[in-house]
Amino acid sequence: MFSNVSSTFYKNPFKSFLMGGFECADHLNAFGNRVDLFSASGHDIKLREDYDLLNILKIKTIREGIRWSTVEIRPYDYDWSDLDYMMATAKDNNIQIIWDICHFGFPDDLTPLHPMFARRFGQLCRAFVIKYRNLDPYGELIVTPINEVSFLSWLGGDVRGTSPYCIGQGWEVKYALMKAYIEGIELMKEVDPSIRIMLTEPLVSIISNNASDPAALLKAEQKHFEQFQVHDILCGKICPELRGKPEYLDIIGVNYYYNNQWINETHETVPWGERPPHPLYRSLEKLIETVFTRYGKPIIISETSHPGEDRAKWLKSVTEECFSILKTGIPLLGCCIYPLIDRPDWDHLDNWHHSGIWDIYDLSTMKRELHHESFLVLQDFYGTLYTELSVDRELEI
Repeated sequence: MFSNVSSTFYKNPFKSFLMGGFECADHLNAFGNRVDLFSASGHDIKLREDYDLLNILKIKTIREGIRWSTVEIRPYDYDWSDLDYMMATAKDNNIQIIWDICHFGFPDDLTPLHPMFARRFGQLCRAFVIKYRNLDPYGELIVTPINEVSFLSWLGGDVRGTSPYCIGQGWEVKYALMKAYIEGIELMKEVDPSIRIMLTEPLVSIISNNASDPAALLKAEQKHFEQFQVHDILCGKICPELRGKPEYLDIIGVNYYYNNQWINETHETVPWGERPPHPLYRSLEKLIETVFTRYGKPIIISETSHPGEDRAKWLKSVTEECFSILKTGIPLLGCCIYPLIDRPDWDHLDNWHHSGIWDIYDLSTMKRELHHESFLVLQDFYGTLYTELSVDRELEI
């Protein structure tokens, strides 16, 4: 359908098509306790080892977070020691980092509904860029100001899963987060206009199970398209008072997991692994086609994984979808496995998800153990990219 759209029309800023993410959530969980999955996964003490592991998968582009709750030790006073170490280690390994400024967490004295939230966040963004450019004056800088605004708005605004622990205030939280998001972009671009912005939002499908009821179908479709409110605010289509601009919607990241499709009436997850496919299941290709048709921007799969025994099966399904998407001509610039390293649950830290490419079973050593089945899937992925598809060979895929 999009055969006339060449991926080379969009300057690809990424060093590798296959990407990886390291868990960096640092928010208050459902019990009011601060989580820090950067440390809980051992990434803080095994950073160099983790970056060495990337060579096994030929990954040169990763997602990391600065962890706002750790960096801002006092209002407008920042500790960049972790950033220094990450940047130096990445440089030693020829690794490109896409930076999350806020991956769900913020300092104890702030919530998105605090009147100073946007100002504090904007100044953090500005300070980050100044610090980054002092260390790397000329490299490509790609930033996600706030990861998954839609999810964070629901978690903190509707179901009391994190700060500000509200019910029925999802839109208010989303509005406040987007105010901060855009102010952060403005202040970053004042320092460095060349910064690239990568939006990362859940890609979902909401559908009715009552095909004979037009009202039910319409209601489900309305809920389905609410997932694009953040995109529309960012590019100025809605809420123009927040100063969104079309150029702020730069690269679109879609976070896509096995439970991202559900039935509107029951909230039941639509099964993803059935053969033939479940009649209500929408392919990833079709969902991404909707995003590209709507916005015409380059896309990456910015998060994907599956916990437990089906993770290799899920990766195979996603990589097959990548092939289908690339064949359409849609500019899919990458696919990020998130997380690469095992992680514990936010609310129950003794429950490990086993959703990464490397597992952790021994918490005393935090030893990384390769999940061979998943590794073989990704190995096959490389072969197909090289031999069957015209993927830009300047990329280290």
